[in-house]
Amino acid sequence: MTLKVAIVALSLAFASATLWAQTAYKYRDANGQWVYTDQPPTSDSPSNTFSLRHEKFALSIAVNREDDAELTQLTAKNDCLCVITIKVTIVHSGYPTVADGTDYRATLEAGTRQTLLKVVRPAIGNTTLQYTWKAALGSPTALHNPTRPYRVPFSLGSAFPISQAYPSRITHTTADSQYAVDIVVPDGTPVYSAREGTVINARHDFFRNAAAPVMLDQANLIEILHSDGTIALYAHLHWDSIRVRIGDHVVRGQYIADSGNTGFATGPHLHFAVIRNAGDENVSVPIQFEGYAGIPTTPATGMLLTAY
Repeated sequence: MTLKVAIVALSLAFASATLWAQTAYKYRDANGQWVYTDQPPTSDSPSNTFSLRHEKFALSIAVNREDDAELTQLTAKNDCLCVITIKVTIVHSGYPTVADGTDYRATLEAGTRQTLLKVVRPAIGNTTLQYTWKAALGSPTALHNPTRPYRVPFSLGSAFPISQAYPSRITHTTADSQYAVDIVVPDGTPVYSAREGTVINARHDFFRNAAAPVMLDQANLIEILHSDGTIALYAHLHWDSIRVRIGDHVVRGQYIADSGNTGFATGPHLHFAVIRNAGDENVSVPIQFEGYAGIPTTPATGMLLTAY
């Protein structure tokens, strides 16, 4: 997943330290489906209210500007549990020695800081320094090398249709989603890990969905770092269903969450992808699932995917 931030330096809020609460409503619609919303129902349908706790700043990556009497500097911070690559681009600079359009790149180990730019502040004049930055998760040297095909991420014996897989690119239009697989599953279906690894990111506090760009960063998700440096993404999960925490080691076939209908989505499904750091951005890689008798199965749009 490539993380992008505009003009100001912001921490990426994915889960944990600062908490705030919101009142939400749960009720069944005319079709008997559960609805979770921040608006009370307009009908006479019985509803239950609940308090939704939002957790922030567990996966924290940032580029911060620091000024003193003599210097201005940009410092990258990586509080993720994996290596990252950060790229900063200067949009507009008032510093004579820093040109517009200049790029600064760095690869940071987990839990480290690195100064990307240090420049002397002019005694008088313009000290404007506008910049954008993006970060790619994982080591840029990672190579996708699974020891066996991926486990279908549902309970054994269950089968669900694939609604989108490569080369279909209806909504998978970015590099990190090119080889992603969308699987149509009912809301609340148990999701199991397709491969062992370490949880590096988890979001659980969203419960809304819409086919609108504003919802792109509002999908509940889990990201798991594999031994070869690639990262599995499980997205659109059911709110507050995630059973693992950042730092947990999970084994293949472990129950990690329930499927849902959150974020940029028009219906319940699981978005599954494996990504690697390609330098400036995360890109998805082709995958195969384990089929009958261990035979590798390449996902295809319209396929009925069965867990063995």
